[in-house]
Amino acid sequence: MEIKCLEFNPSGMIPAPHTCDGPDTSPTLRWSDPPAGTRSFALICDDPDAPAGTWVHWLIWNIPGPAQGLAAGVERARDLEDGSRQGKNDFQRIGYGGPCPPSGTHRYFFRLYALDAMLDLPSGASRIDLDRSMRGHVLAQAELMGKYRRS
Repeated sequence: MEIKCLEFNPSGMIPAPHTCDGPDTSPTLRWSDPPAGTRSFALICDDPDAPAGTWVHWLIWNIPGPAQGLAAGVERARDLEDGSRQGKNDFQRIGYGGPCPPSGTHRYFFRLYALDAMLDLPSGASRIDLDRSMRGHVLAQAELMGKYRRS
């Protein structure tokens, strides 16, 4: 399984529109080659370089199995029309919260999980809850890393 972003290359710089220095919209993500039996996807975006420890920027799950990506600017709503659910990020908000490092260049990991089930997890859940709910259901994982440094 592979995940790509239309706005930046792997290990490349994330453009300002997808950060706190711009409109702070989620980037366009595309994926391919999920394993047979995939019923849903989950995506976690985090920053392991944050001063206080890994900072969660986005949690979204129950993305339908037939999906091949997410359009830019995913609505910041608990529940989306396609049945996807979003959790609370470390900014204490629902949905995507883009890069906003206090200093230096940080790495942002977008991890996509192919799951063999739809998760029985309410929207607004935390990273710990999502990790626990995915346990035993992950068929495959793909990762994309982008970087950002504030001017």
